[in-house]
Amino acid sequence: MRVRRSALVVSIVVTAAATTTLPSSSIASDGRSGAPVTVAVIGDVPYGEVQEADFGVLIDAVNRDPKVRTVVHVGDIKSGSTACTDERILRVRDAFASFRDPVVYTPGDNEWTDCHRPAAGGFDPLERLAFVRSSFFAAPGVTLGRRTEVVDAQEGLPENVRWISSRVGFATLHVVGSDNGLAPWTGNAAPTAAQQGEVDARVAATVAWIDETFDMAERHGLAGVVLAMQADTFPTPSVGQQAIVDRLAARAAAFDGEVLVLQGDSHRFLVDQPLPLDNLTRIVVHGETLPFEYLRLTIDARAPELFTWERIQVTT
Repeated sequence: MRVRRSALVVSIVVTAAATTTLPSSSIASDGRSGAPVTVAVIGDVPYGEVQEADFGVLIDAVNRDPKVRTVVHVGDIKSGSTACTDERILRVRDAFASFRDPVVYTPGDNEWTDCHRPAAGGFDPLERLAFVRSSFFAAPGVTLGRRTEVVDAQEGLPENVRWISSRVGFATLHVVGSDNGLAPWTGNAAPTAAQQGEVDARVAATVAWIDETFDMAERHGLAGVVLAMQADTFPTPSVGQQAIVDRLAARAAAFDGEVLVLQGDSHRFLVDQPLPLDNLTRIVVHGETLPFEYLRLTIDARAPELFTWERIQVTT
């Protein structure tokens, strides 16, 4: 078993430094070659009006990082107490377009399933989910960001995508907090039929996506699998998350490689091994509070450690 490097905290002071010309993203390259790749992982950002106003500071810092080739956002593009308006959601979509590198985004609960809350505007969550999909995934299989790349997208759930880089299979899983969408909406004591139907269909599709991702990794003899989702599913998965965690655990246990799970939701940085599996590590990325932060995750199939990471704090 490869030993993973401990997280390292680094602070960056954002200035008007010269922009570095970055090489092409590795998403579209032959990911089975084993060439190392570095990914910036963010989540629960921008969170609230202050972060919304200053989100460009974080984007600029990531853009100037000469190591980063891909950006992964693990969901919650707004706080739970701000209104789920078209304008707020579209502002984040447009901000994603200013990242130089490809951006892969998986939705969080704050931008759709929690939008029934009065503080969030009292929206219909299923209508908000449809709006998020039409706004961020209008071209299924094409990343966001200034330099777009092609990835595999799941039919029916365009937010579930997959690609190979540095002999590692990456996949996003649409798994959110609020019991994965089952928390009753305002005025209801239990999930509505439409709400239950959406969750059942999404869970079934996501379980299948996990199977297909591990099948792909085994077929190509990959060194590892990275799964990114919004929900913090540990230590006790909710009812709506249980089937996904069970399948993830079963496939990781049978996989002859390393598995890294990236999550947000609980906002506090954490690295642990939440399941009794030596080959599975979970990282919860920092979110919600300032200073901004991104996780600089490096995957190098040729190195003694497949996954290494640094916490990069961004201050003005």
